[in-house]
Amino acid sequence: MSGVSIHTNLWALSAFLIYVLMMVSVGIITAKFSSRGLGEFFLGGRKMKSLVVALSAVTSGRSAWLLIGVSGLAFTRGVSAVWAVVGYILVELFMFIFPGKRLRYFTGKMGDITIPDYMESRFEDHKHLLRVFSLIPILIFMTAYVSAQFNAGGKSLAASFNITPLQGILITAGIVIFYTVLGGFMAVCWTDTLQAFFMIFALMILPIIAIVNFGGLGKLLNTLKDVSPGYLDTFSISFGALIGYLGIGFGSPGNPHILNKYMSIEDPEKLNKTGLIGTVWNVLMAWGAIFIGLAGRALYQDVANLPNHDPENVYPLLGSQHLHPFLFGLTIAAIFAAIMSTASSQLLVASSAVVRDAYQKILLKNRQVSEKKLVIISRVFTLLVAIVALVFAAYADKLVFYLVLFAWGGLGAAFGPAILLSLYWKRTTKAGVISGILVGSLTEIVWYLMPALKNLVSEWVPAFILSFLSVWLVSYLTEPPTRAKEFMEYMKGN
Repeated sequence: MSGVSIHTNLWALSAFLIYVLMMVSVGIITAKFSSRGLGEFFLGGRKMKSLVVALSAVTSGRSAWLLIGVSGLAFTRGVSAVWAVVGYILVELFMFIFPGKRLRYFTGKMGDITIPDYMESRFEDHKHLLRVFSLIPILIFMTAYVSAQFNAGGKSLAASFNITPLQGILITAGIVIFYTVLGGFMAVCWTDTLQAFFMIFALMILPIIAIVNFGGLGKLLNTLKDVSPGYLDTFSISFGALIGYLGIGFGSPGNPHILNKYMSIEDPEKLNKTGLIGTVWNVLMAWGAIFIGLAGRALYQDVANLPNHDPENVYPLLGSQHLHPFLFGLTIAAIFAAIMSTASSQLLVASSAVVRDAYQKILLKNRQVSEKKLVIISRVFTLLVAIVALVFAAYADKLVFYLVLFAWGGLGAAFGPAILLSLYWKRTTKAGVISGILVGSLTEIVWYLMPALKNLVSEWVPAFILSFLSVWLVSYLTEPPTRAKEFMEYMKGN
């Protein structure tokens, strides 16, 4: 291992194992509830409370991207990394209070469990075309997303416990698969809530201790002045990069693993309070991640002094050198918390796409199959999707920050414009939504693969905009659903 090495001991390992035991226990405890039917397995029976929904939504949305991706970005780029968190914080507050509430009212009224369920109900799609077209981006981008989480887990464990990245990937995947397959949505939400406290603890305590040990915030900032021109300048960033970072918020309206949290709340009217809780949590976690990167840069000066010369290793290195080994073990658990809260939510979305949207609704054509049998099939497909993601993770060589954003942006572009317009514009049509899914997905992939375009602005920005324009234009030229006006009333809770 190049650069500074990370040393762990039995204290750190014990803390990490306590965390793992807690996650596995939740899966075992919730297994019985999740076995009752698909509504319970994929949506928690729509009985989730405000705190659980708030923390589950923000933790599953952040993933390892925040803890090791944003902290690595702040190490490299400085204070301007703050723009990577501003967009999604504002958009998610909006989503909780406005679209999330309308989505919950409608899906509760119609009995919809998944986003393709919602699409089919909203547009009276009896031929299941929307399900078919929705499956494509969900399976492509969700698999990439889960792979990124497994890869982040492997990277963190390798840096923290002196094992190989592949061994770390296998351990990460094994833990996630166990509690997700057993406990379903309820296990995911409960573990997300526990993991939110691990994350906030690590993201608050680590930078504070590092700054105190360095000699205070003033000394830290004076040291960082000499790092590079503009390192402490919030606006030391190109216009294209600024738009790209703010555009990260475009992913929030279209990521099914966040949308289904709004759909799961017991009382839609409590989503205002839920949004406030989630926003406070988002702000605190973002502050911590950025200051971890800044403190790391002041302490280690150059990326050559980090394990494997990788800026995304600044978080575990800082923890290993500034915390008691037991607390360090908890900070590594926090990385895992971020990884597993996201990976488990995404595994459920991907498996629900296969079982609910392809198998039950298209192949079986609503023929009667017992709910318990469907849950068993769901568990099998959750396992299969995880194995595919595991194989991709073993060969992934991209930075976690950008691999996550590719998948995040792809889902946002495919579904975000369609979701937003369908919730507020009664003229939105099935043809418009299909065109938006295709245009958003293809633009994300093509732009990502063309360096000349990618250097202008990040792919998720043009993908979202073109998808939005496509949904609007095609909808304007085609006939809306016959019950569109009635559906608008459903979204108000009428």
